[in-house]
Amino acid sequence: MDFNEFNHGSNIYRLSEELNFQERKIMDFSTPSNPLGVSKKIKAELRKHLKYLNAYPDPEARRLRKRLGQYHGIDPELILCGNGSTGVLHSLIRTLQPRKVFVVAPSDPKYKKVCESCGLQVAGYELKKEENFGFDVDGFISSFIPHPSSMIVINNPDFLTGRLLKKEDVKRIADAAKESKCYLVVDEAFIDFCPDNSAVNEVSGNPYLIVLRTMSFFYALAGLRIGYGVSHQDIADKIRRCGELGMVNSLAQRAAVIALKDAFYVKETFKVVLQEKKFLEKGFRKLGIDFFPSEINFYLVKMDKAEEVYQRLKRKGLLLGDCSNIQGMDNTYLRIALKSHRENAVLIRELTEILQG
Repeated sequence: MDFNEFNHGSNIYRLSEELNFQERKIMDFSTPSNPLGVSKKIKAELRKHLKYLNAYPDPEARRLRKRLGQYHGIDPELILCGNGSTGVLHSLIRTLQPRKVFVVAPSDPKYKKVCESCGLQVAGYELKKEENFGFDVDGFISSFIPHPSSMIVINNPDFLTGRLLKKEDVKRIADAAKESKCYLVVDEAFIDFCPDNSAVNEVSGNPYLIVLRTMSFFYALAGLRIGYGVSHQDIADKIRRCGELGMVNSLAQRAAVIALKDAFYVKETFKVVLQEKKFLEKGFRKLGIDFFPSEINFYLVKMDKAEEVYQRLKRKGLLLGDCSNIQGMDNTYLRIALKSHRENAVLIRELTEILQG
């Protein structure tokens, strides 16, 4: 497989040039974005504010932080807005300067990339293929207890399998990290699909817990690069004093504020995701495709013909998530995101032709 780096989504622009396709005609199943796309309310809001692009954005994102505070029921002063959650993670690492960072493998490759770019040693906690990448909470806790002044980075729900750690389990990990004086960063990029399990409300009582959030996936705003972190007051103040956070552009700030108010969009999202998950799972079972149970809007699938499937679909402009270059995985795994019903139906039809034709 020829894309060397797995991001949340692969490079549709490169594929567009390679196939001589228009970008909008590529069906990108590698990016786990909301199948509804950008909400109508956000589009209308952005059109109204185009005329104000001559002004610099609010460097403190005060309106957005106030709205986020209301949304989560927390003090806005605990919130750090940045250019995507990756930007916030960069700021955290540069400011807190941990001795070592522990990441789960397999996981989002950006964690290791960000840490190494800051000159940090990275250690992995390996999940076993033979155990379907199951997460042993007790085993994980025991692996970092002897390492004070370090940092642990986990994602919940899981970046690859869609597995969800219940809020109680995350709290157990956070309490152990606090006792060990080890920072715990919980990347909740997909938690909006199962919001009752967020750890955001645990932050104020734990000076070693940081939660990362993004507007990229549930709200389909990846192109605006808006993310935020929620941390204890001491950490938030330290990062602001260091001036490490980048300025969030004004359209991203406006879009995020409107997104958090759009109850209809949220309701429709849950309805469509549930419908399309049933549709895809039925298709996978019919084709004999092994898939991991997922709490969110994508699936990790395992197929002996995964590489052939990936290449043949890519030539037709259907792009799946290539997992072959992720530590702990191989070329029998693919990640497939939910799209619209029309696109999901095309995917199942094309998979049927490849696997049964």
